[in-house]
Amino acid sequence: MTLGSSVVLGVIQGVTEFLPVSSSGHLAIAEHLLNVSGVSVPEFFDVLLHLGTLLAVFVAYWEDIRDMIVEFFLGVGDLVHGTTPAPVPPARRLIVLIIVGTLPLFAVLPVKDKIEGLGDNMYFVAWALLATGCLLFASDRVRRGRKTERSATVLDAFLVGIGQAVATCPGISRSGTTITVGCFTGLERKFAVRFSFLMSIPAILGANLLTLKDALESGVIWEEVPVYLVGVAVAAVVGYLCIRLLKLVAEKGKFGFFAYYCWLAGVVTLALILTQK
Repeated sequence: MTLGSSVVLGVIQGVTEFLPVSSSGHLAIAEHLLNVSGVSVPEFFDVLLHLGTLLAVFVAYWEDIRDMIVEFFLGVGDLVHGTTPAPVPPARRLIVLIIVGTLPLFAVLPVKDKIEGLGDNMYFVAWALLATGCLLFASDRVRRGRKTERSATVLDAFLVGIGQAVATCPGISRSGTTITVGCFTGLERKFAVRFSFLMSIPAILGANLLTLKDALESGVIWEEVPVYLVGVAVAAVVGYLCIRLLKLVAEKGKFGFFAYYCWLAGVVTLALILTQK
């Protein structure tokens, strides 16, 4: 792994993790089609890249995260004393919604390896990108919702969670799918984006904790770790900037650009596959 490869992959991860264009699909394309540096992406480095973008979420949504941490302990205290505030504080409701939205991911665990293996199938990745484009195109045409953490239901959160579980497939954008499903369930657009990013915290953290053990067992070239950390820093900074960009896009309700990009990426990937044969 060279410094240049680390930076390039950090940029790809930072851009595609949060913009609705599928980070897993783009990393698979970079590795298998573009053959970055002529080597595959080390599994340990891949884990670190995801943790770098997770750091961006903490920075961008620290106030929400802080409020949820406070409400978690207050909620434990209320359970002990048998008291329940009315109405339930929004941050506490948000904790419940995130927990419910995370539950469908457990259904993916038994087939986790098979789903990850789909990243080796560039035809699947290409068609998944095309499908992501269709989802984003549809999201712009949904009637604007008004639900926030104060009024969203458990069913709304569960449906968004199902979208997140489907998006574990390489080429299906996690943010694009969860935001689109959120819009279809009537979530206010800005809240759909915020809920999508906050819900990514347990998803990204849990997935990478599961992968970390395998990554360490597969062997880590510790001399390359400083190079990895450069890519992680790049992924964190770029990821934060992309979160801010997507907030602006959400306010305008214009995801169409990303739909066209995903269609273009899918078509280009299919073309590259055919020309390499």
